[in-house]
Amino acid sequence: MPGQKLSRSFYLQPTLNVARKLLGMYLVHDTAGGRLAGRIVEVEAYLGELDPASHAYRGRTARNEVMFSPGGHLYVYFTYGMHFCSNVVTEKEGIGRAVLLRALEPAEGISSLARRRGKDPANPEPLCNGPAKLCQAFGIGREQNGTDLCAGDIWIERRDPPLRAEQIGSSSRVGITTGRAQKWRFYIKGNRFVSKGRPA
Repeated sequence: MPGQKLSRSFYLQPTLNVARKLLGMYLVHDTAGGRLAGRIVEVEAYLGELDPASHAYRGRTARNEVMFSPGGHLYVYFTYGMHFCSNVVTEKEGIGRAVLLRALEPAEGISSLARRRGKDPANPEPLCNGPAKLCQAFGIGREQNGTDLCAGDIWIERRDPPLRAEQIGSSSRVGITTGRAQKWRFYIKGNRFVSKGRPA
């Protein structure tokens, strides 16, 4: 069931607020083969110059240019020579902050998601339970870097009531060597689509 697309003002809020509020929202990609959608169940916040784990910690580069766009754009980067990861840019232009989408609960187009992942659609759990997995499943790659989430064919929408504070867990972020003290990974407690090997 289509919901209400998030407006620019949502993304211009402080990054940690956006990260928590993204939980329970739906990422949607309107593709030539049909609409794909998944409920956001796990994210990580990255706070630019305040955060040594952020791609924007040392300032603007050709790689991270999109991070300095106004909130509401999609920052997609290539990692380990084989995977794409997608981030929601936050706050005002020039700040360099973003929220990594870590895991989704598939909601629409499950057969298409499974085909892209080479998995069985009868078992949706492993389709999007990791940042690279969800990009592969949703067809998000280099071409989608810089997509305006308020005007493009990829967007985020609200379908369900907001989560209560007690439904949201937090922990240190995954796969980083600096900035581990910050508990800036947020997830929906008890959700089976949260990435494996982490508390849920």
